[in-house]
Amino acid sequence: MKSTLLLILVMIAMAVPSQSKVTKEVYGNAADGTPVDLYTLLDGKITVRIMTYGGIIVSLEAPDRSGKTADIVLGFDSLDGYVMTGNKPYMGAIIGRYANRIAGGTFKLDGKTYHVPKNDGDNALHGGTSGFNKKVWTGKEIKDGVELTYVSKNGEEGFPGTLTTTVRYTLSGNELRIEYSATTDADTVLNLTNHSYFNLKGQGNGNILDHQMKINASRYTPVNANLIPLGQLAPVTGTPFDFLKSTVIGSRIDADNEQLKLAHGYDQNWVIDGGGEKVVLAAEAYEPTTGRVLEVLTDQPGIQFYTGNFLDGSVTGKGGKVYNRRFAFCLETQHYPDSPNHPVFPTTELKPGEKFNSVTIYRFSAR
Repeated sequence: MKSTLLLILVMIAMAVPSQSKVTKEVYGNAADGTPVDLYTLLDGKITVRIMTYGGIIVSLEAPDRSGKTADIVLGFDSLDGYVMTGNKPYMGAIIGRYANRIAGGTFKLDGKTYHVPKNDGDNALHGGTSGFNKKVWTGKEIKDGVELTYVSKNGEEGFPGTLTTTVRYTLSGNELRIEYSATTDADTVLNLTNHSYFNLKGQGNGNILDHQMKINASRYTPVNANLIPLGQLAPVTGTPFDFLKSTVIGSRIDADNEQLKLAHGYDQNWVIDGGGEKVVLAAEAYEPTTGRVLEVLTDQPGIQFYTGNFLDGSVTGKGGKVYNRRFAFCLETQHYPDSPNHPVFPTTELKPGEKFNSVTIYRFSAR
């Protein structure tokens, strides 16, 4: 009788999904004195720490094939590291209002021209000089995670409309889920992403050229010398941009290819096969020495694969690790760069009465 009861209890426990442990602590103060909180999400051997400044993923610990955990995202040891440096590499941050580049910092909407501060040569990059990555979001604990909210006022960084954005980070099992939503009171443009820098060997542990990458995209958007899309969707077949099969990142990164030379490596947008409507598998990264695997799933139409080409050793990160060139990669789920200036691209416009919703999932495993 006792053994039968015990078996029933075990079966019930196995049927009930695990719930992440969520804790909150004070992390410090932003430059203007605004308090910043740090939320820790723990489920099994995966631990994610997210702060309200920039909605930044501060750390992400995941196990290798032997069960040994390591922090696999770049960052700083304290809030001051992000604030004092301005977090110019955008490590771990929520990016908005407009992720990636806008040519000339200019776009037209409803017949009116808008200007976003140029912070990348002649481009506006990742929302201008003071984008969402530098804002203190309002956080609250939710089941399995944290919900962050930020209200961007009309005219902030040149964008029209007061925009209310909510980002929910939840950890369940081996998946970190990011849910974005936004509403506006006037016509505007919007492109949101997370800008985590990954190294599956562990942050600061050498370059990522030996990682293997698979991107489920038959086309990509070639760029000009300013890294602005030319407006065409080019096939990856026969080029160094073909990652339809898992390929070592460093095998072709320095090939004699104009696009690679312009970006100093990979820094282009891939057009996800079947993307833009339902959640699909967009990319998979594998690190052979640890066995760690990162899968990225999203309902966005594009993904920017960036190989840390502009990391130059000037940034000292967690544990005193110096971040040199190509010490990490980013997989930024997104709409295409400069979409407001390319009517043929999927639209990034958001109107009053509409609600923007999007999902990106980081799935971790080892083999």
